[in-house]
Amino acid sequence: MYVLFEGVDGVGKSTQIRRVAKFYENSVITHEPGGTKLGEKLREILLGKNSLSKEAEILLFLADRAEHFDKIISKNEDKIVLSDRGFVSGMAYAMANESRTGKACDEAYVQKLLEFNKFALRGNLPHKIVFFEANLELLNSRVFSRKLDHIESRGADYLLNVQECMKRVLGLLDIEILTINASDEMDKITNLIKEFIDD
Repeated sequence: MYVLFEGVDGVGKSTQIRRVAKFYENSVITHEPGGTKLGEKLREILLGKNSLSKEAEILLFLADRAEHFDKIISKNEDKIVLSDRGFVSGMAYAMANESRTGKACDEAYVQKLLEFNKFALRGNLPHKIVFFEANLELLNSRVFSRKLDHIESRGADYLLNVQECMKRVLGLLDIEILTINASDEMDKITNLIKEFIDD
């Protein structure tokens, strides 16, 4: 089973993945970008202070996603793969980057992004998605009190816009989705996710 954990920075995805994985002997923990050798190199480029065009950024994320599917997801079909981010993030960040041009609201553009991502995943979308939703207060306390990477440095309004784009992407999918209030107590969140995976 391929379970995707989605949400903007600082919502607790990585923490919950580590907690949930302890319940399953056959679990595999991975992440995007950077879950493979190629992915680590691409992650350095994507999160570093590089001046990339929007198109180049999208294509690098897609290259990482294709390699991640080939080397990690497809090789562990008999296990529970818990992935920290995936195509929902990829689409949402691309859409957020186009907000000022109006493309993010263009249905044709969104569908094109979805097709690109399906191509990278060979049509294999996750079985389930856990989506962590945050408010401004949570982001300020968890993200903007630490050293920021290139994407986080775009600010809280940008991350909240990305979150709205994620919700729009999720609305297009015929996949089981669990929406988590990222401000909830940690044990409560873990139990909700385990119930969701076991259902």
